[in-house]
Amino acid sequence: MKEFFKVTDLDAVFAYLNHFSAVAAEIINIEDSLGRILAEDLTSDINLPDFARTTRDGYAVRAASTFGASEGSPAYLTIKGQVGMGEVPSFSINSGEAARISTGGMLPEGADSVVMIEHTEMIDATVIEAYRSVAPGQYVITVGEDIQQAAIVLTAGQQIRPQETGLLAALGCETFKVYRKPRVGIISTGDEIIPIQTAPKLGQIRDINTHTLFNQVRQAGGMPRSFGIVSDDYDTLFERCSQALQQSDLILISGGSSVGTRDFTIEVLSNLPDAHILVHGISISPGKPTILAEVGGKQFWGLPGHVVSAMVVFAMVVKPFLYKISGRTDLAIETIGIKAQLARNISSAQGRVDYIRVKLVNQKGSVWAEPVLGKSGLINTVVKADGLVAIDQHTEGLDSGAEVTVIPFD
Repeated sequence: MKEFFKVTDLDAVFAYLNHFSAVAAEIINIEDSLGRILAEDLTSDINLPDFARTTRDGYAVRAASTFGASEGSPAYLTIKGQVGMGEVPSFSINSGEAARISTGGMLPEGADSVVMIEHTEMIDATVIEAYRSVAPGQYVITVGEDIQQAAIVLTAGQQIRPQETGLLAALGCETFKVYRKPRVGIISTGDEIIPIQTAPKLGQIRDINTHTLFNQVRQAGGMPRSFGIVSDDYDTLFERCSQALQQSDLILISGGSSVGTRDFTIEVLSNLPDAHILVHGISISPGKPTILAEVGGKQFWGLPGHVVSAMVVFAMVVKPFLYKISGRTDLAIETIGIKAQLARNISSAQGRVDYIRVKLVNQKGSVWAEPVLGKSGLINTVVKADGLVAIDQHTEGLDSGAEVTVIPFD
């Protein structure tokens, strides 16, 4: 029998994040940028907007011309002209004057605010009355108010969302540099594992982990690739791991990470060139027998074979490491949690972090987290669950009604 592994605290595991560097960068078009990670700071070469414009339909004026205006004592303004959309006004506004303008139009020189059309009345073709005063700058976006020239607008490590693509479009950034998506190799091990298109005989199970991990990797921004199923054979696993190492930036092996005479993962990883076993066992549940190795500067993860354990370990442990090599600067996975009340008592053993699957239920305006109990080999428990609640290693369970933070599944 192999010597039992010594577990590592979760904080100590995350300390190994600095062992791994980001992947290389590439140039992409803005159309392909959603979800990508910037590999460079982007600086604006213009003011945005580069002209003062109105945010309302109405009349461009000097604010001082409206001071004290009311319905009982309106301000009378002479119409100087009209500003067409997309044109530069050919006239200026002086005291007591106004110019008809539409939302987005450029303010004429001399104007510093806009009276909304709802607060005016036409006296004749040349004069309006304004019965509401405005302050300087009211209903106006000034030059550079959105983005100032020479300002850093996006930073390396930032993920591009739809709003970032809008900013890039406004600045005319058609192409820019991002980190390429990390290539993640996935290997399933075990004599009992068969392809999903094959009908299992007694004692066999279909390969669930390849497919759950495949889409977890994709959700986290990686490019997954399956390297197939490997039986409990040292030479075959060594060859497949060597192949995955050459073609991947991070490798996930599910199964074969616990203690047993037929578990070859730790032996294979130990014997790969330039390999160092960093972690063999983590103080979490589920997922205790997890392996982390550094092989030639790349991450090799040995995940438990049970589907729930493998999914939880990826979601709570592996994902920040994938974020790191993706070039992300924000590695946290718990930044946005859902506050809820626990629907029943939950026990927990001290000395480990317990991840409890929960379903969110709205009852009379309150959000409750109902534990979904079941063994780590039962896929239906994660199908029913909306997320996870972490019970700290120094806590002996939680009472019904306790406020918890639910870490949602993506």
